[in-house]
Amino acid sequence: MGRTAEIKRTTKETDITARFSVDGSGKGEIDTGVGFFNHMLEGFTRHGFFDLALSCTGDLEVDCHHTIEDCGLVLGRAIKEASGDKAGIVRFGSMILPMDDALILCAVDFSGRAYLNFDVSFTQEGCGDMETAMAKEFFRAVSNEAGMNIHIVKLAGENDHHIMEAAFKAFAKALAAALQKDPRIEGVLSTKESLS
Repeated sequence: MGRTAEIKRTTKETDITARFSVDGSGKGEIDTGVGFFNHMLEGFTRHGFFDLALSCTGDLEVDCHHTIEDCGLVLGRAIKEASGDKAGIVRFGSMILPMDDALILCAVDFSGRAYLNFDVSFTQEGCGDMETAMAKEFFRAVSNEAGMNIHIVKLAGENDHHIMEAAFKAFAKALAAALQKDPRIEGVLSTKESLS
C-alpha cells in the first residue's frame, strides 16, 4: 500500500471523500464542483507526483468557501496520515517556481507544528469560479490538519491565474521534497527526536 491514506468527512456543509498517495505518479481524479479549484488540485497532484482522488459535494449555492476550506482540511489530514511516523523523511522542502509573469516562493517544514505565512496578493476577487481569497483559507486548513509550516510568498506577478497556479505548483514541489526519504536519517530528523 505504501504511504497512502483514505479520508471521509461529512458535515451539513460538505461531503468529501479522498484517497491520497505520497509515492504516486501524478494521477488526479478531482471533482469539487469548483472548476478552477479542480484545476489547481490537478496541478498540485501532477507536479508533486502524488496520486489524489478527491470528490466533494458542497453547499455551492452559498459560495465556494466551505467546499475549498473543507477540502484543505481533508487533504491536510490525508497528508499527515499517509506520512505515518515520518521516519526517514527530509522534513524540509522549498521551491521558487516561475509561471510566466508570476514567481512564487514556497517553503515547508513538516514539523508537527501548524503555521501559515501567505504573502500573496491578487488584483481580482476571483479566478473563474474560485474566490482568490480562498487560496489562503485552503492553505491554512492544510497547514492546521497536516501540522506543517507553510510559507508562500509572491516575488513577482500580475496575472492572478498565473499567481494562483504557481502557488499550488510550488507547494506541490516543496511538499514532495519534504516527504522524500533519506537513508542517512535514523528515526525522525529532529534533535528532539520528535516531529509532533
